Parts: sequence; C-alpha cells; structure tokens
Amino acid sequence: METATRICVGQFVGSHGVRGRVKVKSFTAVPESLFAYGTLTDESGARAFALTMTGMGKDHFLAELQGVRDRDAADALKGTRLYIARDQLPAPEDEDEFYHTDLIGLVATTADGEPFGEIKAIYDFGGGDMLEIAHAASGKTVTIPFTRAAVPVVDVKAGLVTVEPPAGLFEKVKPTPEELAEMEGGPAADEAVASENDEAVASDDDAPEAHEG
Repeated sequence: METATRICVGQFVGSHGVRGRVKVKSFTAVPESLFAYGTLTDESGARAFALTMTGMGKDHFLAELQGVRDRDAADALKGTRLYIARDQLPAPEDEDEFYHTDLIGLVATTADGEPFGEIKAIYDFGGGDMLEIAHAASGKTVTIPFTRAAVPVVDVKAGLVTVEPPAGLFEKVKPTPEELAEMEGGPAADEAVASENDEAVASDDDAPEAHEG
C-alpha cells in the first residue's frame, strides 16, 4: 500500500541461519540504497526496524535486525514490507523526472480540458513506463505510454496531467500472461520504488522520466 507520505522500499522475504539474520529484498533502483535511509517502518508505521547489511544473496540482501536473535523471530517477519517517509527522497534532478508515487492519483484531462480520468498505477513491461488510468466516461481501465506525445503536460503541484490518448486506445487487447502476473501481484507493480534518486526511470529518450515511487 502506498500513501502520499510514505514509500515502500523493501520487504522481508525469509530468515537465514539460526541467529536471527533476515533476508530482505530491496525495491530501490540502486538496491543498496535500502540501507541508507536509517530506520524503516512496517506498513502501519507502528513497528520500526534498524537493519545492518551482512551479506548478499542472488536477489536479496542478508541483514541483522535489532531485537531479532533467532530463526523463529526472523521467520515471523516474512512478508513484512518496509517503508520510509516520502520527504526522505531527494528531489528529481530533471524537470521531466517524476516519482511514481507523485503521479498516482493525478487527474488526467485532454488538451481541450475535458475530464479523462485518474492515474491509478504505473507499470513497465519492458518497453517504457505505462500509465494505468481509470477512464472517467467509460469506467474502464486503460493504459497509455508515458511519453511526451501521449502525456505532454505533467503538473504535480496542480495535481493534473494532460493526455493525448493514442488511436485505438479503447480497442480490446488481451494482456499477455506476463503482464497479467505483474499487474496482479508483482512488487514493482504496486510499490513506490526508491532508487539512487530513488526510482526506476523510463527508457524512452523522448519520455518524461517516471521514477518508481
């Protein structure tokens, strides 16, 4: 779950050994950044975690955690997501860079000022960032590429984006199994992901850069 003030940057995925070390997956574009934010919290904000990296696995880090001294305590944390405050993230370096968390919830209008919908999520299936928008008129969910051609204006402070929907947008296209899997459960699909400047950046040279957030 994302909120306007908190960003998910990682998740406990298991235990390692018998002395309470944990396996933790980073959702940051620069994975080691997970350990640079100091104390992390759970989704509710009620529990705080101070992590010390002790090693690396194939797709995760090994870490010691204050107050966790045995395997059972480490196993109990499996699945817990780790959060930081939104204001801990640095400002994007370029005016065309945006954190995903700042884009989600913005109202989309057409160039004529007609209501189009609201941004609900951002995905990257390998060809650049896509905005998932709840279309106001039809009630359907549509996706449009996050490029200057399709999204010429982004005004985060005003809470608005201007969209130029591509031709054939409302033609029914069946998602691939991979797209469905990512949309329904992938961590990067629904988490704000911090990076060095703390989010993943769209690869299209002509696209505004959306940092996962």
